[in-house]
Amino acid sequence: MAKDNAGAGNPQANEGEGNRTAARHYDEAVRRTVKSGKVEEKAREAEKALDGAEGPELAVAEEAGKQRSHGEDPQVTRKK
Repeated sequence: MAKDNAGAGNPQANEGEGNRTAARHYDEAVRRTVKSGKVEEKAREAEKALDGAEGPELAVAEEAGKQRSHGEDPQVTRKK
């Protein structure tokens, strides 16, 4: 009999379409960052990383992510 991976406390549980647990954790982290008031500071750190020694590695990671992308969200680019 196959073992069911679903259940609370199982980090590998199949959550169906998407991963609601990971999305919730991401949303909470974004809220904490915004609430901390350090968004501009983090943006400057990211810019330095792109311009620094880890820039090429970050560019490769960005390209890998874009390969799986379905394109820009129309809500981001729409005219108001």
